[in-house]
Amino acid sequence: MTFGTVDSSGETSAWVDAKIAALRAGNTQARDELVAFAAGRMQAATQRMLRRFPKVRRWEETNDVAQNAVIRLYKTLQKIVPHDAREFLALAAVHIRRELLDLARKYAGPQSHSANHQTSAFDQNGRRISAVDVAASLEDSPDETARWIMLHEAAEKLPDEERELFGLIWYLGMPQAQAAETLGCSLRTVKRRWESVKSHMRHHAPD
Repeated sequence: MTFGTVDSSGETSAWVDAKIAALRAGNTQARDELVAFAAGRMQAATQRMLRRFPKVRRWEETNDVAQNAVIRLYKTLQKIVPHDAREFLALAAVHIRRELLDLARKYAGPQSHSANHQTSAFDQNGRRISAVDVAASLEDSPDETARWIMLHEAAEKLPDEERELFGLIWYLGMPQAQAAETLGCSLRTVKRRWESVKSHMRHHAPD
């Protein structure tokens, strides 16, 4: 599967809605075009995020990470057809978030919080130590892997409306004005929700 782009004049909710209607009518090419549209955004967003986390970036190539998210999205679209652009874009954001979080957990290390949810304790210098407690101390450090995991886990815990907005802006790189169009609300509402999102993320996933 290759990455592609759609002409900027067509990158609107109306364009996506038209492709979804075509897919519902049996036009499988429309699915390829939808995925290509999402792929361009996924690749750009992944590249932007990996630049902020160089230790994470060394694990995988940007194209590989985005490609895996695109494959997830493609498989989903083989099973279900979104109702509209809003649902489609939410799906795309979910898949890139899950791919990035899975990547972080994969390389978090044996003492990470995510690796020890099901681990009780271990012996250290004659004392019984909780692995989760050790993991928590690691997350309190400036370790990039821990911050990466915290970021994506915090995104999952956002209220529905804010999580949807975070997906559009953060994971898909959508401007606030276009997010407002996609969500069917005013730009003022988007700005207010985004401030709430930033407050939540600063609290749960500090830099």
